[in-house]
Amino acid sequence: MIRKFVTVPAFRVVLVFIAVTILAGAATVFAQPAQAQPAQAQQTPAQQTPAQQPPTQPPSAQQPAQQPSSTQEASPEEIGPVRKPKVKDYKNWTFNVGGGASLTNGTTANFVRGGGPIGAAGVARNYSKYFGFRLDFQFDNLPLRNSALELAQAPGATSHVYSFTLDPILNVPATKTWGGYVLAGPAFFHRSGKLDSSTAIPGSACNPFFLWWGPCLNGNMPVSGQFLKANQNEFGENFGGGITRKINSNLEFYAEFRYLHGKHYGITTDLRPITIGVRW
Repeated sequence: MIRKFVTVPAFRVVLVFIAVTILAGAATVFAQPAQAQPAQAQQTPAQQTPAQQPPTQPPSAQQPAQQPSSTQEASPEEIGPVRKPKVKDYKNWTFNVGGGASLTNGTTANFVRGGGPIGAAGVARNYSKYFGFRLDFQFDNLPLRNSALELAQAPGATSHVYSFTLDPILNVPATKTWGGYVLAGPAFFHRSGKLDSSTAIPGSACNPFFLWWGPCLNGNMPVSGQFLKANQNEFGENFGGGITRKINSNLEFYAEFRYLHGKHYGITTDLRPITIGVRW
């Protein structure tokens, strides 16, 4: 019977129309997702909400800061306040030269006129602005008095002293320009002299000049007549002080007064040198 309906032309047209309609609907259904997909892709960026920021962790939950490498140098803030190097306000070594005249005292004043010229030079090793040690060499001329030449029975003579002193020195800066110092310590003296000639009789008793001059033996003149020349080595002490006037940072004037005393077998040498010079 079906075959009969098929043979009918009108029925055949209806069947073709139904088949075409079904195929068109299926094609529409399957085509819609493909067409909607681009629109959805275009809408997604506009509709997308910003990503939520992760919550801030408390300081205790944060990772510890990276420790500096042991090879890196510490910054001044880590080390602490840096001390500025102290400016040195003194010299390790100072030198002095000067000249002047010497006064006499004691037994020496009986035979030597005051005012004999002197020359001095020294060096000091300073351990601070205030303290050091000073070594000095000094030459003192000892012009004999006329009364001494009469006792020596000599027309003329020369006499002098070489002295070496080693003293602790205490510097006292008063102002930026003026200062002072004091010093004291042991001393060594070499006193020597020569008479031009003498009419003194060898073997006779020594008078006070020859006793101080030094050639007498047991209070008598040497029989050999060797009393024209005399030498005395004496140990003793010295002390004194001075004032200074600074000229510039490297040079200053000084004026000094000292007491020198030496003794050997009761024979003494006493001097009061006044020296003016420069230190640097």
